[in-house]
Amino acid sequence: MHITAEQIWMMVAAALTLMMTPALGLFYGGMTRAKSSLNMIMMSFLSAAIVGAIWALWGYSMIGGEGFLGLFGNPFAHFGLSNLIDSPDLIKVGYSATFAIITVALISGAIADRAKFSSWAVFVPVWVTLVYCPLAYMVWGGGLMSAGGALTQVFGQVIDFAGGTVVEISSGAAAFVLALILGKRHGFGKDPNHRPHNIPFIMLGAALLWFGWFGFNGGAATTAEQAGLIWVNTMLAPAAAMIGWLVTEKVRHGHPTSLGAASGVVAGLVAITPSCANISPAAALGLGLVAGAACAVFVDLKYKFGFDDSLDVVGVHLGAGLIGTLALGFIALPVDGVGGGLFYGGGLQQLIAQTTAVVITLVVSVGMTAAIGLAINKTLGFRVSHEAETVGVDLSEHAETAYEFGEMSRSHFHSVLHAAPAATPARD
Repeated sequence: MHITAEQIWMMVAAALTLMMTPALGLFYGGMTRAKSSLNMIMMSFLSAAIVGAIWALWGYSMIGGEGFLGLFGNPFAHFGLSNLIDSPDLIKVGYSATFAIITVALISGAIADRAKFSSWAVFVPVWVTLVYCPLAYMVWGGGLMSAGGALTQVFGQVIDFAGGTVVEISSGAAAFVLALILGKRHGFGKDPNHRPHNIPFIMLGAALLWFGWFGFNGGAATTAEQAGLIWVNTMLAPAAAMIGWLVTEKVRHGHPTSLGAASGVVAGLVAITPSCANISPAAALGLGLVAGAACAVFVDLKYKFGFDDSLDVVGVHLGAGLIGTLALGFIALPVDGVGGGLFYGGGLQQLIAQTTAVVITLVVSVGMTAAIGLAINKTLGFRVSHEAETVGVDLSEHAETAYEFGEMSRSHFHSVLHAAPAATPARD
């Protein structure tokens, strides 16, 4: 069998999407304190390692094929992938794995500076198995919310082309739950050292995320026309979101920041994820503008409500994920002149379907993450000690530091770092 252009593109898209996880590590690593940056990068890398192995064993089997009550596929259908060695489906295995990897890695930003690396290593495989795989099956694999699924027959067809529910809302909701379980960092909201230590890392990470997102959104395109729409929308929404975020910062705080620009890009990428193949370019601009402005406000809610979402996973990924998913109820294009969102005269059906998907995703992610997180916290402990947090999780968890300054000892380095005033803009 000769390889097709579609298969080649999916392999390229998989490589682009895989790159997004180390890019996220750079983005998160720059946003946290210097003495925690390696730990943040390592949490993303470990997610890739663990989920990659799980995907070959039972993960891929759980997101497709005959399932259990429309909730998840048979974990043993392709266990070990030995029955797919001579099948082009292995390309789909690789592509789908990259989605699971980036989803669980996103969660780590909410527990920066204070999580045990060993507990994270336990959380990753359990969460991917019990939360990500069932949701992916329900939305994309033939389950309850897939085309023809039991719920779609009642509430209407859910639109989620690249993961507004499965990836963004599920990870954002899980991040919120873990932030509550682990509690606030010491000095949260008061210590000026709780600021990003490396803005160039953040900008580089955001740029690589934007680059990789063209594969993330476009890898499943089936026609040139669809691919073109996805590509343009993935360019336009983040651009507009950056503008929306910077304008909001200027109005609220008096100055636009580099961190705001990078965060705006990510907010726009999140918002366009579910709708990239189903809205017009003009709508993508409007969606990005709204998502950027709204998320610039959402990220400050952690101070109002008193939860420590360290790197704004909740504000950006849950916030923009909800906006992008629900917006389809208003701006989804009609298919062959039929249906579409409210703005196209499609009625309430699409909004009802999108809302149903959001509610189910939140229930699954919040409920299962709470069970997993509380179980790990009770048995292994999820949070490092006060002393380990003070010295920094890079040194306490990995016996390494991201930066060495000449002959300065590590202990002296950490004492100087802890006492030094912050010089970079930040949200916490």
